[in-house]
Amino acid sequence: MRHWPLLTAFAFLAVAPADVRTCLCDPALPETKAARECSLCLVADGQPAEPPYFFVKDASPNKPHRMLSLPRSRGRNPQDLSGMTAADRTAYWSATIAKAHELWGDDWGLAVNSLERRTQCHMHIHIGKLREGVENDRFTIVDGAAAIPLPHDEFDGLLIHPVGSGKLHVHTGDPAPELLLER
Repeated sequence: MRHWPLLTAFAFLAVAPADVRTCLCDPALPETKAARECSLCLVADGQPAEPPYFFVKDASPNKPHRMLSLPRSRGRNPQDLSGMTAADRTAYWSATIAKAHELWGDDWGLAVNSLERRTQCHMHIHIGKLREGVENDRFTIVDGAAAIPLPHDEFDGLLIHPVGSGKLHVHTGDPAPELLLER
């Protein structure tokens, strides 16, 4: 019986809508930004033009230690990493990695959920402390931000964490890797 609240939470997550692939958010039409999945678009609209990337605390009360990294600019709907140039992606990852290291030292993790599992149409990266014991064998070792690949497809997410000497593990194959970060 003591596991009932946990089981209820997992059941809710399994049926909670989280697919932003059909988002209709349009900056020119304010009424389209009223949808829940467009709330980060509103946050981005309220930011100054510079710097190009900014950080906000995750609004979920279930994630008190989590930050989000967002680009100020918008791309196509839903916004994702493939809509950015390689230079923009490198700058975005570099800014996010610097913030993660500032917050968590070498214990940080970054997660990008798949489009199918995201609840927000605006691009964002989850910044948190990597949970212990979540390492698996589905990773690529890269030398830094410029070498971080795109997710394989709209059903794939990315989990990134440091492994020493400036190297990163980039994990794929999980549509919701944010669950591998401490809340």
